[in-house]
Amino acid sequence: MRRSGLQTDVLRLYRDCFRAIRAKPKESHPRFKAFVRAQFHPTNLQPRDFTAIEYLLRRGRKQLEAYQNPHVHDVHRQ
Repeated sequence: MRRSGLQTDVLRLYRDCFRAIRAKPKESHPRFKAFVRAQFHPTNLQPRDFTAIEYLLRRGRKQLEAYQNPHVHDVHRQ
């Protein structure tokens, strides 16, 4: 199956998020994974809403940069 550029970008970000989790303490892995999964399952998002998807990609990249910071050891969902 061929993917669009936007689909490829989303998958790449998803994988990069899970790769970044490996650098975190083992005990925080389940919370990071749950957080990432929740961020990638927004409600009411239409597959053709390219503006919203691009916005979420930018926001996700900024979050990834923040979580790659070595001073961040855990994440908490509300």
